Amino acid sequence: MDLFKAIRVNEQDDQVTYGLEEVTIDELSEGEVLIKVAYSSINYKDMLAVQKNTGVIRNYPMIPGIDLSGTIVESTDSRFTEGQEVIVTGFAMGMSHTGGFSEYARVPADWIVPLPSNLSLKDAMVFGTAGFTAALSIGALEQNGMDAANNPQILVTGATGGVGSIALQILSKMGFQNISALVRKENQVEVAKSLGATNVVFADELGELKKPLNKTRFDYVVDTVGGDVTSVLIPQLAYDGSMSMCGNAGGLQVTTTVLPFILRGVSLFGIDSVNVPIHKRGDIWEKMANEWNIAQTTLTDEVTLEELSHTIDAIKNGQHLGRTIVKL
Repeated sequence: MDLFKAIRVNEQDDQVTYGLEEVTIDELSEGEVLIKVAYSSINYKDMLAVQKNTGVIRNYPMIPGIDLSGTIVESTDSRFTEGQEVIVTGFAMGMSHTGGFSEYARVPADWIVPLPSNLSLKDAMVFGTAGFTAALSIGALEQNGMDAANNPQILVTGATGGVGSIALQILSKMGFQNISALVRKENQVEVAKSLGATNVVFADELGELKKPLNKTRFDYVVDTVGGDVTSVLIPQLAYDGSMSMCGNAGGLQVTTTVLPFILRGVSLFGIDSVNVPIHKRGDIWEKMANEWNIAQTTLTDEVTLEELSHTIDAIKNGQHLGRTIVKL
């Protein structure tokens, strides 16, 4: 194991580039556990990581990849043993700590979740950070009253992307009957319906942000987009409705007034998948491995490290559908 393959992001002469390189164990960040990576996945943040001035990576060179599944090779922490299969998502992975786009990864033991018994290493990355985020989003809305028995109107934005596509499938599996998918292109309509959407809404059908309160359309929203989409949807939430927010592909700024909050009692839930305490992660993964397990039906592509750049470009250009996993 002298040399192994990894994607590495470099900065030189104010230019950021990335590509496949051969690296050594000594070039990995510190940690108590060395993992032979089986799979990683490609997320929106991974696309940002290889671009200039996005704030994802600040110290170069860096191996990106914000998640991984694999088998432990060495561990100096008694909680983990050689041969054990595990998952790592979030924390500083692929940002300030060398990440999952590598044949080997070394990570702190406190970042590791044992692989649930009903989940394979491949299926774990079909979910990956996107699935973990979708599960957190749905869990937050569920805790705020979202129940299939009440037949609520639900909207998922960014519905054919990583988080949205998994959210649609989980909601469908939970028995919800009125699930709308927000899409931008005609070719996304059938994809969204195949994932569980019962209705499709185009972004230009949402209307404009003209009134602080608009006609109510949705009881719950899984928002993966941010920006203007979020701003337009807040005044359309029903009384006591709520929205989870986990993305910023549509922009960082949200424009609203206090009226939806004080006249309709709506709630917004920020979803962070990066720093969720490790003691809470196991329960979420168990849920995804069991009652929310949609890994076998998820729209998934599989690529190698050599092919990874094509998916990065597709995400950057808004042409990516579903999930792409990286087989190491």
